[in-house]
Amino acid sequence: MKVRARSGDSFWYYSQLFRIPLNLITDSNPDLNPARLQIGQEIEIPGFISRSYTIRENDTFWKLSATGNMSVDALLLLNQNVNPNQLKAGENILLPVRVTSPIVNGKREYNYQVLQADINKLKEIYPFLNINLIGKSVFGLPIQQIRLGNGQKKVQMNASFHANEWITTSILMSYLNTFLLSLTNSTLIRGLSTLPLYNSVDLTIIPMVNPDGVNLVLNGPPEEMRESVMKINKGSTDYTGWKGNIRGIDLNKQFPAKWEIEKERKEPKAPAPRDYPGDTPLTEPEAIEMANLARMIDFDRMLAFHTQGKEFYWGYEGLEPSESERIANEFARVSGYKSVRYIDSHAGYRDWFIQEFRRPGFTIELGEGTNPLPLSQFDQIYEEVLGIFLAALYM
Repeated sequence: MKVRARSGDSFWYYSQLFRIPLNLITDSNPDLNPARLQIGQEIEIPGFISRSYTIRENDTFWKLSATGNMSVDALLLLNQNVNPNQLKAGENILLPVRVTSPIVNGKREYNYQVLQADINKLKEIYPFLNINLIGKSVFGLPIQQIRLGNGQKKVQMNASFHANEWITTSILMSYLNTFLLSLTNSTLIRGLSTLPLYNSVDLTIIPMVNPDGVNLVLNGPPEEMRESVMKINKGSTDYTGWKGNIRGIDLNKQFPAKWEIEKERKEPKAPAPRDYPGDTPLTEPEAIEMANLARMIDFDRMLAFHTQGKEFYWGYEGLEPSESERIANEFARVSGYKSVRYIDSHAGYRDWFIQEFRRPGFTIELGEGTNPLPLSQFDQIYEEVLGIFLAALYM
């Protein structure tokens, strides 16, 4: 919600007026000097939207504030061109409305277009979010980074490396929305206050690593690539088993962590719907950008959300640091998921992250069954893994 500064206004006053933490207001207005607000400057107030209201007979700002649980001065701030002593029936004013329910509806087919619409809505309501482009997919779709928090501990979470595991994106976006609601409404999540997490963590979310693949599974191929994709899929128009990017490369077999072993033993020797690691490591733009991001930000820990199995993997070749076990024990405790230290697999993003940085890395296998998991599992997965999302931030 946007307001215009008046004489004597300050970020601190807005935080008291709207009951929003001061640093969220400061972070929502990074280009403004809080000590030198100028009359008429546009200020972003996070966690609110403004809604048009038509004045009725006998309405007053005092009545509206009493019935709507809002301050009279909040109404004055939003309606600086309205004379509160001369309200007229039929006149339109703006009401400040606190956002208290989720914007993200994860219980639907969550393709790239749905994701983009949700990112735009969240950015509008929570302008302290930083939305950055880290690169583009084969087909040219943006791969976006959502970044928030002021802390020293850098945490990355990502989803939809694999196309038919798109439910991981809707789950991760739902966790983000829950976190944002908690911050701006000062509510607890499972007994935890989230503002200290915001102040101690620098969180990066890559909600959809493989947007081309997700759209392929949910929408079918784009016309420009229909022939090549159908060839890879052996003429079938059923893409529910597709894991790779739109060129038929498994993005989670693209990283230089004993890649040669996966290249040798994986059955596909050419582009395929799943499991083909490519001709060499890091040939695909999506994998390249994820590697570049890790090198640029130097994350303290990383979580990759996949499906399925109700378990998570956290070791690689004995290179994982000792703190990984402590975190893994907490993940298991809060989720009930099985903790697995080593599996016979290489060339994944987690494998490479642990090998390169000697930092804790985790692959979280959500739910169980056959991919793509049905949306009927959404609520159960959300509740099971919410504790892992929180533990990754507070531990």
